[in-house]
Amino acid sequence: MIAHSPAILGGPPAFPEGLHLLRPTLPAFADLEPDLGRLYGSGILTKGPILARYERALAEHLGVRHALGVSSCTAGLMLVFDRFRGAEIVLPSFTFMATAMAAVWAGLVPIFADIDPDTWCLSPAAVEAARTTATALVAPVHVFGNPADTESFDALGRRSGLAVVYDAAHGFGARRDGAPVGGQGLAQVFSTSPTKLLITGEGGVVATDDDALAERVRIGREYGNPGTYDAVFAGVNARLPEASALLGLRGLELLDHEAERRNALAAAYRERLGALPGLAFQRIRPQDRSSYKDFSLRVRAAEFGLTRDELAAGLAAEGIDTRAYYVPPVHRLQAFATRGPRFEERLPETALLCDEVITLPAYGRLELEVVERVAACMMALHGRAPDVRRALGSA
Repeated sequence: MIAHSPAILGGPPAFPEGLHLLRPTLPAFADLEPDLGRLYGSGILTKGPILARYERALAEHLGVRHALGVSSCTAGLMLVFDRFRGAEIVLPSFTFMATAMAAVWAGLVPIFADIDPDTWCLSPAAVEAARTTATALVAPVHVFGNPADTESFDALGRRSGLAVVYDAAHGFGARRDGAPVGGQGLAQVFSTSPTKLLITGEGGVVATDDDALAERVRIGREYGNPGTYDAVFAGVNARLPEASALLGLRGLELLDHEAERRNALAAAYRERLGALPGLAFQRIRPQDRSSYKDFSLRVRAAEFGLTRDELAAGLAAEGIDTRAYYVPPVHRLQAFATRGPRFEERLPETALLCDEVITLPAYGRLELEVVERVAACMMALHGRAPDVRRALGSA
C-alpha cells in the first residue's frame, strides 16, 4: 500500500487535479455517427424504428415480454403507480427522493418502512409490520445496484395480494441468482440517466410481463392517447426520443463489461480497506451481482476514529469527491414535512445508516491504481485520526 501524509495535515493532496465521483461510460461517437446521420436525415426524431429496436433488445436482455422506453425512471414509476391511485404504498425512506415523489404524484399515500442493516434494501419483515388494510403495493429498491430480496417480496405479494413494483433505477448490470433483475414482481422501473451503467442521456425503462400494464404504460406515455386522439385516461408526455434510444442500443453492448469492471473495483476497495476497523460494506449475496452504480460503505466513528463527515472532509482535502447517499432520507425532506416525522421511530436502521454511509469514486474508466491511492488516503486519515479531528476543530 502506498504511504501517504494527509493533505488536511499539510501533506500534498493525492489528487491535485481532483478525482470525480462518477464519469459516464459512453459508446464511441464513431459508432453512433452513421445511425445519427440517418436519423437526422429521416426527420423521425421520436416514436420511430430505433425505439422499437431498443425496446426489443431490452426485453431480450431482461428476459421479459415488455420493456418500454420512457423519459425518466420517475415518469415510469408514475405511470405504473397510477394504476393504484388512492391506495397506500410501502417503500423505504433510504432511497432517492423520486421513489416517493412518483408515488405522491400518482395519488398514493407513502408508508415508510425500515431497511435491512446489512443489505441496506427494504426489509420484508418491516413491510409486514408497516402495511395496513389500505396498502395496495410495495416498492422495494435495488439500493446502489444490490438486488432486493425478490423472493421474499414476490412471496409476500402472492400471499397478501399486494402488487410488487421494484424501483430498479440502479438495476442495469445487477443480477439476481445469475440473471438480470427485471422479471420479478409486477414491474421493474429502471433509470438510464448519466450516472447509471446504461445511459440514454435522460430516460428510463418499464419492464413487465403484465400485458395490461404494458399497454397502459404505452398509452400513458402518450398523454393517455391510444392513437385516436381521444385520451382514455390522463397520461403524460413520457416519450423517449430516437437519439436517446440509439445511445441506449449502443450502450447495451457495453453494459456487462461496465458491470464487471465496477465489481472489480469494488473487490479492490474491499480488499484494501477490509482490515481497517470501523468500516463495513454492503452485503451482496454470493449468487448475486450488484451493478455498483455506487460503491458505498459505512464509517463507524467509535472504531474508525473519524465520523463519516470528518472522513469526507479529509478526502476532500485530497481532491477526492465523495457523497453521502441518501442523506437526508426521504421522510426527513421538506417535501414530506407533514407526513414524514411520524415514521421517525419506525426507521432506526435507516437513521443509523444515514449517519454512517459514504460513497467513494467507482466507475468503469477508473484505474485500479486510483483505488490504491484512495485507500492509502483513508488509511492515513485513520492512522492520524486525532490530529485530523483537531485540524477540523472537532477534537
